[in-house]
Amino acid sequence: MAPPPPAAAEPNKDHLGIILQRLMALHPKAIDLSLERIRALLAKLGDPHLVLPPVFHVAGSKGKGSTTAFLRAMAEAAGYRVHAYTSPHLVRFNERIRLAGRLIDDEKLIALLEHCERINAGQPITFFEITTAAAYLAFAEIPADLVLLETGLGGVADTTNVIPQPRLTAITPIGIDHVAFLGDTIAKIATAKAGIIKPGVPCVVGPQPDEAMAVIAAQAAACRAPLIRHGREWTVRETTDGMLWRQGEQDIRLPHPALLGEHQIVNAGTAVTCARNLAGFDIPPDAIAHGLRGVDWPARMQRLNKGPLVDILPPGTELWLDGAHNAMAGAALAETLNILPPKPTWLLAGMLNTKDAAGLLRPLAPLMRGARCISIPGEINSLSAEDLAAAARSVGLAAAPAESAEAAMRQIAETIRAEAASAPARVVITGSLYLAGRILAENS
Repeated sequence: MAPPPPAAAEPNKDHLGIILQRLMALHPKAIDLSLERIRALLAKLGDPHLVLPPVFHVAGSKGKGSTTAFLRAMAEAAGYRVHAYTSPHLVRFNERIRLAGRLIDDEKLIALLEHCERINAGQPITFFEITTAAAYLAFAEIPADLVLLETGLGGVADTTNVIPQPRLTAITPIGIDHVAFLGDTIAKIATAKAGIIKPGVPCVVGPQPDEAMAVIAAQAAACRAPLIRHGREWTVRETTDGMLWRQGEQDIRLPHPALLGEHQIVNAGTAVTCARNLAGFDIPPDAIAHGLRGVDWPARMQRLNKGPLVDILPPGTELWLDGAHNAMAGAALAETLNILPPKPTWLLAGMLNTKDAAGLLRPLAPLMRGARCISIPGEINSLSAEDLAAAARSVGLAAAPAESAEAAMRQIAETIRAEAASAPARVVITGSLYLAGRILAENS
């Protein structure tokens, strides 16, 4: 397999942006779940996905990104060179492709994308498919010890599901999400997610509804794939000074993970289980502990301490950013807020129109004094500010639309000054990772 030629011209962000926009026009649908197009393109590229280092593959409705981030931090702390493919990105597309510990640079990314575009020769292919093909090329070309692949949507027909024999798979908690593509029941969604299970390949399973666990168990039995299940083969619990993970006769006492929230204990435990069951890798407890403390995963209960949006708020007001975008994540965010010191709290929300807005907002409503809702800038599938505000009001949350994040923040700041006087207050921004990315860019 010959590497792609270098970019013909000096790359820049405008050049990369033009390429990405062009690739989005190669298929009339943004999402069209199939493996036929990606396999055809990969064959023309020399099948780079068949010569990768050992692969870890994860699917799930909630927690797969955090689990991947924890596992990457643990493996790197143990001295391994790790490639990673995740989505979506927050600010720059480059965030999706990490090569041996570093984000892919513009020059390399442009060369890969243009090469894939030339080889594809105008054939219909989705944006996610062609950019995933570019990631496989990069992973095959740059030496590493391990590849971490996170599914984009579902599993069985997801573009990442072309790896015939990963070293380990994992399925994080499954809930109702992406119903237009995966089905409207837990069992249907679990069937899609469980499609990453491969013959004979162990699968680590996080906490699951009974309906999901039944589907996963049936798929694993059909594939003769060993299951390592939460609550059976492994457990994790929070302790006064950290967390206790257990599998069989193994007990490992570990520090609290750097990511905030009770659900992150489970995500961290899933990553520990993966680290301890990754055949051929030695990731000892000290590396696991280092990874838990040092993990960096933005927009997961991230405290914003400076920037233009922070400056709008009264002094001492906390500003938090979280990428919650479905009912499960909304419940987890509510649990996390409940463990913080109580303060008057306001919400700034923006969501895609493919998501269950009421489902996300329902658990948050009792914790909020009020909300401002916006459309996500630049997202054609954004729910309108007016419709999101209506969804918020339908679950008992006093809400109004705003024209922008800045306008919403100014309205919230005025309300805080009027209602809370000098009392400390809190603002939470949530609803979408796409919104989180815009917020991080705007507040930088």
